Amino acid sequence: MEVILLERVEKLGQMGQVVNVRPGFARNYLLPQRKAMRATKANLAVFDKQKAHLEAVNLERRKDAEHVATKMDNVTVVVIRQAAETGVLYGSVTTRDVSDALTAAGYKTDRKQVQIDTPIKTLGLFKLRVVLHPEVSIAVTVNVARSAEEAELQAQRGGMITAADLRDDDDEEETYVEETATEEEEG
Repeated sequence: MEVILLERVEKLGQMGQVVNVRPGFARNYLLPQRKAMRATKANLAVFDKQKAHLEAVNLERRKDAEHVATKMDNVTVVVIRQAAETGVLYGSVTTRDVSDALTAAGYKTDRKQVQIDTPIKTLGLFKLRVVLHPEVSIAVTVNVARSAEEAELQAQRGGMITAADLRDDDDEEETYVEETATEEEEG
């Protein structure tokens, strides 16, 4: 089925292009989302009349998205989740969770804008892509931790912290305290 794209669609084409897509993709996604219209002679004539208006609207949206992208560049959000001692989450972090965290941080985003390439099922730092406009996307770091303190530690270390790591840190502090106490007794 041939359609005229009304906006840029990733991996498909630019606005105004006539592309051939599968009928189901056009019927179920492109047409209902108003990202395309059927490529008939009447629709081509209508598109030619509306092209200048559509390009102006697209340019305005793109400028707004670029403005927001400059504010959101290199944003890190914290998502608190329960996890096992090995760092495996009880569940997973979804696009809705990331969108809610971004909204709480003061950035208005929709869950449809957040793209997770691989499921987040462990603690740690993850880079995600947020598509603000079909031509503008940014990288956001999501810090998945059990608590706010653990999130700070993960941000400092740059990776996941398991319960064993936390026990090792406590053991190191205890041995340091014991060594300083024995040095003071000897000295």
